[in-house]
Amino acid sequence: MSETANVREQRVRERWEKDNTFKQSIEKREGKETYVFYEGPPTANGMPHAGHALGRTMKDFVARYKTMSGYQVLRKAGWDTHGLPVELEVQKQLDLKGKDEIKAYGVEAFIEKCKESVFTYEREWRQFTEALGYWVDMDDPYVTLQNPYIESVWNILSTIHRNDMLYKGHRVVPYCPNCETSLSSHEVAQGYKDVTDLSATAKFLIEGTKNEYLLGWTTTPWTLPSNVAIAVNPDMTYVKVEKDDEVYVVAEALAEKLLGESPNVVGTLKGSELIGTKYDPPFNYLSLNRGHEVIGASFVTDSSGTGLVHMAPAHGDDDYQAIRESGLDFVNVVDSKGRYTEEIGPLAGRFVKDCDVDIVKMLAHNGRLFSKERYEHSYPHCWRCDSPLLYYAMEGWFIETTKMKDQLIANNEGVDWHPSHMREGRFGKFLENVVDWNIGRNRFWGTPLNVWECDSCDKQEAPASIAELRERADQELGEDIELHKPYVDGITFTCECGGTMHRTSEVIDVWFDSGSMPFAQYHYPFENEALMNKQFPADVVIEGVDQTRGWFYSLLAVSTLFTGKAPYKRVLSLGHILDENGQKMSKSKGNALNPVELIEEFGADSLRWALLADSAPWNNKRFSKKTVSQTKSKVLDTLANVHSFYKMYADIDRFDPKTVETGKQTKLDEWVLSRLNTVIAEVTKSLDAYDVTKGARTIASFLDEISNWYIRRSRARFWASGMDEDKRAAYHTLYEVITKTTQLMAPFAPFLSDEVYSNLAGESVHLTDYPVADSTQINSSLEEEMDAVRQVVELTRSIRNQTSLKTKQPLAQLAVVPVKQSAHLEAYKGIIAEETNVKTILLDANQDQYVSQQVKLNFPVAGPKLGKSVGLVQKMIAQFGDTQTQQFLDAGKMVLTLKNDQVVEIEKEDVLVEKNPLPGFEFAEGDDYLVVLDTNVTTELKEEGFVREVIRAVQVYRKELDLPVEKRVHLTIHASANVEDILQRFETFMKNHVLIEKLSFGQEDDMKSFDVEGETVSLSIQD
Repeated sequence: MSETANVREQRVRERWEKDNTFKQSIEKREGKETYVFYEGPPTANGMPHAGHALGRTMKDFVARYKTMSGYQVLRKAGWDTHGLPVELEVQKQLDLKGKDEIKAYGVEAFIEKCKESVFTYEREWRQFTEALGYWVDMDDPYVTLQNPYIESVWNILSTIHRNDMLYKGHRVVPYCPNCETSLSSHEVAQGYKDVTDLSATAKFLIEGTKNEYLLGWTTTPWTLPSNVAIAVNPDMTYVKVEKDDEVYVVAEALAEKLLGESPNVVGTLKGSELIGTKYDPPFNYLSLNRGHEVIGASFVTDSSGTGLVHMAPAHGDDDYQAIRESGLDFVNVVDSKGRYTEEIGPLAGRFVKDCDVDIVKMLAHNGRLFSKERYEHSYPHCWRCDSPLLYYAMEGWFIETTKMKDQLIANNEGVDWHPSHMREGRFGKFLENVVDWNIGRNRFWGTPLNVWECDSCDKQEAPASIAELRERADQELGEDIELHKPYVDGITFTCECGGTMHRTSEVIDVWFDSGSMPFAQYHYPFENEALMNKQFPADVVIEGVDQTRGWFYSLLAVSTLFTGKAPYKRVLSLGHILDENGQKMSKSKGNALNPVELIEEFGADSLRWALLADSAPWNNKRFSKKTVSQTKSKVLDTLANVHSFYKMYADIDRFDPKTVETGKQTKLDEWVLSRLNTVIAEVTKSLDAYDVTKGARTIASFLDEISNWYIRRSRARFWASGMDEDKRAAYHTLYEVITKTTQLMAPFAPFLSDEVYSNLAGESVHLTDYPVADSTQINSSLEEEMDAVRQVVELTRSIRNQTSLKTKQPLAQLAVVPVKQSAHLEAYKGIIAEETNVKTILLDANQDQYVSQQVKLNFPVAGPKLGKSVGLVQKMIAQFGDTQTQQFLDAGKMVLTLKNDQVVEIEKEDVLVEKNPLPGFEFAEGDDYLVVLDTNVTTELKEEGFVREVIRAVQVYRKELDLPVEKRVHLTIHASANVEDILQRFETFMKNHVLIEKLSFGQEDDMKSFDVEGETVSLSIQD
């Protein structure tokens, strides 16, 4: 960041802190309507990245805009402090390899280390947040590890338990063998990766035969040692196919795919006839009381595989339920670390996902491999540690969210999603497939699950508060009770049956922590009931799209379970920030942008504006350092320069808008004030619809109009000596434009807008109201006319660029040819002449005087229509003269009689129109106008152009001497006789364009020489 921006933003932050500006902005709205904002809690044991910059920028933008729009917006920060990220970081620091080593180290000591590590980067987060200009109360945050927060979470869980929606069950759940804990379905949804795995089709020998096999296909060969059954669909048709002296049983619909065209079918039977068939499995490691037989299952299809499904009850939910219903044995030969147990002799102790290749080799060696193949698919990985997940049968605690499915969907229907397709799409589909929430985690650092179970009668109790815990505890609990493991683990209750009740060992899913924040942030229901009710539900929650199945879901689920209501009215789901090549940013790839470094180099305002204006926040956006750099130069520097211009001349003239009369406005003043109010209306409409990108671009475009049109066209008014009516009007107009534009920009670029506004108006822009459009100042016709003028000027400049004719080179004539309608530009001929540096402006000109037109056949369109006559038509229209061409273009169609007497009709779409300038002219065409520039440069015009270049040299020299802009000087010029002759003839012209008291010609000491059009011109300036 340049020193100026660095100093400026630091100065503004210091002023905010000194004046308590953030606090004032909230207190000033006391009693006003509340706009409720929830802060999704980050974890401070990791550094902020570019995605955090977007999220925090968008949150701050919305909160600032709504505050300036008249709402009171409380902004309470939060810290997510529990869960696996913290544990994994501490394990890494302590070099502990899994839960056993944690227990050996000491659970209490480990918990204390977790507490210490939680805020490792809190200082960096605070500095980043402040540097970005994100106003959020970080001095009184909610912290998920603190007792008041945990007590509120316990209260919610107790309510769910009392409603019979928290239960203990044995089922197959996604499990991370590295973290040694299960995951919930919404956690799993965040970690899918495309991988290449090995699949196998194994041969299961039918009992009592020597060569008849059931073919079972699996994408997880590692589960084959756990095989207990083969499932078939009772209603499907199966065939026995003989091939290479062996007979295979497969689904009829898959026989050709598996066994080749015209397979040798030796038998047909229904799936129901196969049920009960015994078989010899590929591996015989298991000793079963009942197993290795065919069972029926309706979920079996013939869309893939073989139509027969290998069943491993510990590793698939369908498998588990089907085996239970069939009364077969349940087996599990995989331990909690994802390794085979001793029963699987040759593979014992190995991680199962690493054994797929060995399993396939063993099948081949035993003659039990039918086929194998590699295939790509999406496989779930742990969203925390990136390990591949296993599906694993285990006992766990579940919230019966399936009971609330309809209510979850109904609540979501009332939410305004941005982008809108998320409601029924990604989020809606997730809700339609919701499963019970696996709430327990077999870990250490988290909110303890507040369920106590009797070891005699299995009765359960879930205390809803610390007071209830004290009341039920067998031990005396101190005031400083610690609601974490292992401290709560030693607390017991006496059951009414006389048995002892112990707390279940699990901690809860960290997403339940963060989903409880609407209530727990205020320690509800134990205090702050009125405040919580005022702050519920949220008007908006804002996070990245990855939180669709994270925080957005947990908020909705917890609130629906606890209150029956949606916790938010609106969700802004932000896209990912990608690098300039569209790749996901990551440290390992070396393409990650550091937001702190971007702020240091370009300023927070530039980063914020770039993030909001580059593309809609919900789109994935390609982002680079260049994007921020361009924003700084095109937007922020433009505002700074506009302010600098105004301030310089206002200080010279001691202009005070409060005391100086307004003066008489010019048409240019009326235009810019009309544009200002039109822009205010457009921006407000965009921002109220959360279209921040459109709002930012509208402001940026207006800034360009202020700088490159209004100020440039008004410079002479500010240069004028004295303070006449025209100059007063210019000052008042520019003052109003700058102050209201900075108010428009304040939520986007809070630092520079506040610096400029407070410098001009004497108070923080963030304590003011967002501007409201004054419809009486809007003159649409005037805006359209001035837009037409600017179009003509831009088209003329484009011609100059293409022909290398400098703007300082005056030209004789510019003709304006209206394309759509007559050019109502008579009142603006002077402006056009000045801006284009052309002597004569011709309006409503006829292009035939300057441009020749030729029509050629558009073969892709006309060819199919004209058929064999296309060649004759082409030759005929090639001979059109100007008159005939114009008649055709005016009419839009023409009937032609060809040499073969065939009559055809051609229309405009059948031809291409080629325009060429007549000698001495060049043209450019826009949507509304075609402009033609006379490019002939006479001697007199060339001399005037030369004089203008000399004037430019004088201005450059004045700037080098750091002379005050209003200072009139004595200018001495030394050059060739021819040059001095030209300059003497243009003396009056020079004095009108440079502040010169006296112009002399001659040679003096210490003159500064310039090369002007190949001539040496030496200058001396004396004040």
